[in-house]
Amino acid sequence: MALAGCTTVGPQFAPPPAPSVAGYAMAGETPSPGVRLDPEQRVAGPWWRAFGSEALDQVVRQALADSPGVAEAVATLERYDASEQAAAADLGLQAEATSDAQRQKFNSKAFGISGASSTSPFSGFRSRTFNLFSLGANVHYDLDVFGRGRRGAEQASALRERAARQADAAYLTLSGQVVLEAVRVAAARAQMRLLNQILDDDRRLLDLARQAETLGGIPRTTRTLVEIQLAEDEATMPALQRQYDAARHRLALLVGKSPAEWSPPDFDLADFKVPPEIPVTLPSRLVRQRPDILTAEANLHAAVAAVGVATAEQYPDVRLSARGALSALTPGDVISTDSTGFTLFSGITAPLFDGGARKARTRVAEAEARAALARYRQTVLEAFTQVSDALAALQTDNRRLAALQRAVAASQSEADDILAAARLGGATAQRVIETRRELVRVRRALAEAEAQRLSDIVTLFAASAADWRVPQAS
Repeated sequence: MALAGCTTVGPQFAPPPAPSVAGYAMAGETPSPGVRLDPEQRVAGPWWRAFGSEALDQVVRQALADSPGVAEAVATLERYDASEQAAAADLGLQAEATSDAQRQKFNSKAFGISGASSTSPFSGFRSRTFNLFSLGANVHYDLDVFGRGRRGAEQASALRERAARQADAAYLTLSGQVVLEAVRVAAARAQMRLLNQILDDDRRLLDLARQAETLGGIPRTTRTLVEIQLAEDEATMPALQRQYDAARHRLALLVGKSPAEWSPPDFDLADFKVPPEIPVTLPSRLVRQRPDILTAEANLHAAVAAVGVATAEQYPDVRLSARGALSALTPGDVISTDSTGFTLFSGITAPLFDGGARKARTRVAEAEARAALARYRQTVLEAFTQVSDALAALQTDNRRLAALQRAVAASQSEADDILAAARLGGATAQRVIETRRELVRVRRALAEAEAQRLSDIVTLFAASAADWRVPQAS
């Protein structure tokens, strides 16, 4: 046993090695402009500050401070922190104080003293009833020869680490959700503003159509078509209003408020600056800083430690104990030195036969450890895929934005030309309104594309585990 005490049974945990891949793009994919692979991945402050919006910064900070979801994650961390401390304390010396008062009856027959004469040396041990008072202490120490307690403490430490990483994930996820909803608010406002311009043009065109019909310049069917177009455009507004309201309500939820007691700022797409460069950490670093990967690693550590616990249960357990007490028949004599007594003892508990239950529990723990390793690998692959998707999305966003910017420029040029022609009598007012309406429609598409690019940048920041920590005020 002394030799066995020099080791701890069960497997030793080692973090899985970092992946060997150097990037995220699939073969044949071009790198996204404005993205830089960086082993350090640093931005100026928390990642959302890269958008340059003070209002956004205030809302995110409020959410991180007041969100019930974050509060739950912090409370869970405190719980596992206490569990870790308790598991570590169990490895040390355990002592407890005792006190009791008893009413007993001494049975002399149980000791073969029945019928003793007055001259018998045992005559004082006749059956009688008496009180017994005692004060004492018990001390226990588990030698933990095969490391069951140490493995349990290791498991508790791993579970505490998991809770810490889950808290980090809650902060990172919450910050990303807040920024996404803020972008949705801004996008809906931009769409509604541009749609109102289209509706204004529809109404002006309808007035022209009614005047032309009255003068006999166009048939009634032409005016009807204009009315149908106006009705269709008006039917688009409720859906945009619903998106706008839902995003604002969702923001209130994220900051821990009800919609009736808090309203978000009126975000505008112009409030958000596109970062000139987005640093993205390398895969070898991502597995060491992305919270969900670190959570999966902590789960794996806890599962490996559980194998050690189950293995140690197959070996003997050795405990040392001591008891000391002051006992007397009257309370006043309890504190007398003549009332002292003590017991020193040790014990060994060793499994003899349990029908294979302990070995079966070890196999269960080993299978769970293998499952935890598979979940870790799956988490890593999903994280890499999310980063790859975000990078690919930015690439398509940039191409779409470039095409829509050309379309807006062309529509603007056409609208200007038609307006100039109309001033010289070479184009009708209806044609002016139609070209203006097309210009606004293309601008709506451009605003939608700009919002999508912002959302994809947010997704990339979150997927690459950008820093969410808010510096503490000094």
